[in-house]
Amino acid sequence: MRHEHLRGRRGSPTPILRLALLALVLLAATIAVLSLPIPPVSEMRDLVERAGWWGPAGFMVGYAALTLAPLPKNVLSIAAGVLFGFWPGLVIVYCAALIGASAAFWLGRALGRDAVEKYTGTRIAKVDALLTRSGFTAMIGVRLVPVLPFTAINYSAGLTALRWWPYFFGTMIGMLPGTMSFLALGAFGFELGWPAQLAGAVLGGLTLAGAILAARSRRQARSADV
Repeated sequence: MRHEHLRGRRGSPTPILRLALLALVLLAATIAVLSLPIPPVSEMRDLVERAGWWGPAGFMVGYAALTLAPLPKNVLSIAAGVLFGFWPGLVIVYCAALIGASAAFWLGRALGRDAVEKYTGTRIAKVDALLTRSGFTAMIGVRLVPVLPFTAINYSAGLTALRWWPYFFGTMIGMLPGTMSFLALGAFGFELGWPAQLAGAVLGGLTLAGAILAARSRRQARSADV
């Protein structure tokens, strides 16, 4: 029995090996993106217009790929507003974020618990307790008020008792206000009109609500430990 168990473990990649391969691929992609020279905004807009549909498609693919890495995505959302405008940028970022979130959900199941916890720095039991109590409603809540980082939720949710469809539709609904706010900052931020002011107010409210919920969760966790 012991020999069979060892053979089974040798026959498939360990979670650490799978984690290392994933991290290597994402690191190479991130270095490639960050090493590219960044032209002025006007030149980037002209380049996007000349690229035709390849511009939005390439941005969507890059955004979805970076969603798999624990990197801040809000800068990319603002950039999409600057380059494509509010409504086209919203479609691009929204679809890219959903693609990346979906890929990370299933990739989390493939990597396993140990690899995901090491990669995201998040305890799966914590996410499981947070999501499985209310399912769809809880998923909307963690997307609407980001108590945990977007990438950590994506990978960790795949290892919880939460089913795929509540995860997907909860993500669709919950991330919309924050995504629209960052897009508005990019699209209207230079004009400093009411759309940018409204976006700033929404983001400020979501940040404050997230801080309050995070503090409440810590107090509840400490009380449970006692």
